[in-house]
Amino acid sequence: MVNWPRIRRVLPGAERAEPPGPVDASALQSLTERLEAASQVRLGRSLAIRHVNTGSCNGCELEIRALNGVVYELARFGLRFVDNPRHADVLLVTGPLTHTLRQALEQAYDATPDPKWVVALGDCAVDGGVFKGSYAVLGGTGMGVPVDLTIGGCPPSPERILSGLRALLEANRA
Repeated sequence: MVNWPRIRRVLPGAERAEPPGPVDASALQSLTERLEAASQVRLGRSLAIRHVNTGSCNGCELEIRALNGVVYELARFGLRFVDNPRHADVLLVTGPLTHTLRQALEQAYDATPDPKWVVALGDCAVDGGVFKGSYAVLGGTGMGVPVDLTIGGCPPSPERILSGLRALLEANRA
């Protein structure tokens, strides 16, 4: 049975989430233009991203989802998430590579058409993070597939993720 009187007493005094920090509009606009130009030069279209979770705590996923919110609005950068690795240009991998998900990551990698890139997002995907040495963890994403870019942080901020994707595109210009 729910104790509604207690809930009503506790909720008004409960801590609330901190508001997001200020976003530098000029830096965001510059990042938008450079990212869009790089993806158009490299691919001639928008960049399709397939997110692959290989055992994460979902901290990185929260930051990835923030990219689709009103502050960053990922689509204006020419980036979009797809549901199928056959439609993807980038595999965005989060979490330490676990024994049980290694085969799934390898299958997603094999299904992704060339040119393709793999981005290890967050400390766990880079080298296993806090889960390194666990009996269930192989290590970072590189233990299963070749990695083109690592974006460290626990979790990395949306700005850092966007900057990393831009750097990936600019480094691979044809």
